[in-house]
Amino acid sequence: MVIREIIQQALSTGYLTVEAENQIQQVFISARYDLEDLNAFMSLQLAAMAGRVKQESLELRNLGQCPSVV
Repeated sequence: MVIREIIQQALSTGYLTVEAENQIQQVFISARYDLEDLNAFMSLQLAAMAGRVKQESLELRNLGQCPSVV
C-alpha cells in the first residue's frame, strides 16, 4: 500500500492508527515513495495539527499504554 492510500484512509476516517503510522514509516525507510506520497504526508501532518485527524499513538501515549512505534 502506498503512503497516499494510507493517508487518504486516515483523512477520511479522521483517525491514524499505530499500524498505519508504522506502514508509513516503513515506506519512508525503504525510500519507495514519490512526490505525491510526500505531498499526501504533508496534508496528513496539517490535518493532524488542525485536529482533523487523531493519532492513536498519541492517545495511547497519554494513557501510558503506547506500544513501540517503529
